Amino acid sequence: MTTNITTVAGVKTTIDNLLDHVGYIVVGQEEVLRQTILSILCGSNSLLEGYPGLAKTLMVNSLARLMNLSFSRIQGTPDLMPSDILGTHVLEESNGSRKFVFQKGPLFANIILMDEINRATPKTQSALLEAMQEKQVTLGTHVFKMDRPFFVLATQNPVEQEGTYPLPEAQSDRFLFKIKTEYPKSHEELEIVNRFTEEERTTDSLKPIVDAKAILQMQAMVRKIPVANDIKNNVVDLIHRTRKNKELIEYGASPRASIGLLMACKARALMQGRNYVSKEDVHTLAYPVLRHRIVLNFEAERNNFDADDVIKYLLK
Repeated sequence: MTTNITTVAGVKTTIDNLLDHVGYIVVGQEEVLRQTILSILCGSNSLLEGYPGLAKTLMVNSLARLMNLSFSRIQGTPDLMPSDILGTHVLEESNGSRKFVFQKGPLFANIILMDEINRATPKTQSALLEAMQEKQVTLGTHVFKMDRPFFVLATQNPVEQEGTYPLPEAQSDRFLFKIKTEYPKSHEELEIVNRFTEEERTTDSLKPIVDAKAILQMQAMVRKIPVANDIKNNVVDLIHRTRKNKELIEYGASPRASIGLLMACKARALMQGRNYVSKEDVHTLAYPVLRHRIVLNFEAERNNFDADDVIKYLLK
């Protein structure tokens, strides 16, 4: 197990090692993997949008194995209740007496994959809010702390919107990134076909590289990466432009976007072995940080602009 994470170079080596080992199971999706790891380093959550069958579950399960973290997968369905994910009190009998004991649900793990979150009802979606933001769950008069690190990766399908419950802006704002997954390229899909029809590769073969303590240590190192004042000003100015540009944007991003973008830039610098944040970090990460935080107006939609088009325009 790798433990040399006391230096920036050591963290870069560890992350590169993680990516190499995930590549034994998952073909391609390098940028999705990097952004997922960035979210974990920031102690935040991510929303993953992509078509079925693109190895989302396999990728997250592989990361959990390599990080030696507990993993839970929750399937979003219209009949899923909050108690199904949070847990419930059950009556237990012991030595002739009865008492209610809290039985934890699947949400009590280090890494949670909430599959098709937009198929769960708003009541169940909101049950995730406190856990995602406060890292705790309140049931009645009792507060249950989540184990650290705690990371929620929620997926949603961009097609088949019948019978779904779109995430409200207040809830989607809780996610640091909205990550888009694309179909694999031809040579990648050929490698997938060859790999999974000739031999069986499972996450059971993966050995831990880091552990929870190392992840928490890297999260602490992210906050220590310095940021120049001009970079901070650029980030705040970009977020303010999302609120002022009424030609294309109905509602802009909140201050949570400024915090998230700076934190993500720090984490990216650390991943690449740098102890400073560059403008390239800001331009690269502005897309996943902002695309779910801005609401386009009719004029933008009439011109067939999507969120990424508007962000590109703002960055210019």
